[in-house]
Amino acid sequence: MTTRQASLRMPRRRRSILTLLSGFFAAALVFGLAPASMAAVGDEDLPYSINVNVRSEGEPVAQAKVTATDGSFTGEGTTDERGRATIKVPTKEGTWTLELDRTSLSGISVPDGSEFERTVEFGSSSTVSSNFTLGAAERQTTSFVDQLLSRTVNGLNFGLMLALAAIGLSLVFGTTGLSNFAHGEMVTFGAIAALFLSAGTGWSIWVAIPLAIILSGLFGLAMDAGIWRPLRRRGLGIVQLMIVSIGLSLALRYIFQIFIGGGTQQLPGASSEIIPGLGPVRISVTDVTSMAISIVVIGAFAWWLTRTRLGRATRAVSDNPSLAAASGIDVDNVVRIVWVLASALAGLAGVLWAYFRPGIRWDMGSGILLLMFAAVVLGGLGTAFGALIGSIVVGLLVEVSTLWIPSDMKYVGALVVLIVILLFRPQGILGRRERIG
Repeated sequence: MTTRQASLRMPRRRRSILTLLSGFFAAALVFGLAPASMAAVGDEDLPYSINVNVRSEGEPVAQAKVTATDGSFTGEGTTDERGRATIKVPTKEGTWTLELDRTSLSGISVPDGSEFERTVEFGSSSTVSSNFTLGAAERQTTSFVDQLLSRTVNGLNFGLMLALAAIGLSLVFGTTGLSNFAHGEMVTFGAIAALFLSAGTGWSIWVAIPLAIILSGLFGLAMDAGIWRPLRRRGLGIVQLMIVSIGLSLALRYIFQIFIGGGTQQLPGASSEIIPGLGPVRISVTDVTSMAISIVVIGAFAWWLTRTRLGRATRAVSDNPSLAAASGIDVDNVVRIVWVLASALAGLAGVLWAYFRPGIRWDMGSGILLLMFAAVVLGGLGTAFGALIGSIVVGLLVEVSTLWIPSDMKYVGALVVLIVILLFRPQGILGRRERIG
């Protein structure tokens, strides 16, 4: 091959390479950089939700189509028989424009001046709601006293639910001295276990929930046998154990995300039907069931703690482990039982929390971990009954505070009151001087 021939072939090779690279980048632009609305995206990849309610003359409108767009993604939802639709979106940044399809309102009389388009923006939560009201429905106003009563009932429900998890957290601290930052993931584990047992196997939710609680207890037993007891025997200090619990919390959190994704999953069997005849209090059948279960379980646990031999031994270990061991109490056995009970209670709290704040997320437990610690410290470190009282106070404060502050900031109020109370009573409401549990 002569030099002239080589010089003639080189440009062809370069053109071929340039053509190949151009095709590669074009494919990348089409398939990799296409807008979200052009790509096939499943609901599991859309972690945020826009809830829409459509009503006409005060009545729900079914089969109404609503679209949501931010310019790069377009989602669509159709209302059910209650006039509700959920549109999943990939991001909560920016402004979302909602549009109600007029053609989907078949058989509905649409008065003049009805609004068919509106904009919404997300706050700190993963959901946002908006309403389309067609016609002049009667505007109902609620007095301050009625709102206070309704929020008080919701706060009591939330406080009882929080107490289930906080009591276990307090007992673990009392018997081992460990501030378990992974306790929130035990809450999440219970909800996820109930989800897999009900959706994955097709079992009734009333069968799935008890099994999920049992699995939560076994999970706590495995954590103690595999991690905490070996570390205690090696003589690790409280600070080192606390750091391990923080790392365990992060690890479990992202393991949960692998299994259920970043979206929100729903447990079956929830009823949003409001019980009539309760005046200003709007409470559903699910809420009443949750409160009843919480009261029964807390009552049974209080009886076990105060009336049984093992319960009294648990209180003795919580007060003074060394003295309890000198008295012949098997401290390791008591600690093992405490881990099982604490995990089982946390699992039940996770199931009830999934119904109270509809949906299961991979980080749902970490969202209330700070409130659990606030309840434990407020009630008195290491005291089961103190955790109960502290949880009810925190639950009432969180819900009632929304009368004066935005709902996105309601958790801040609980922390402010916690700080104020501890300034005057550092040992908490039921401190060591007045311990009864």
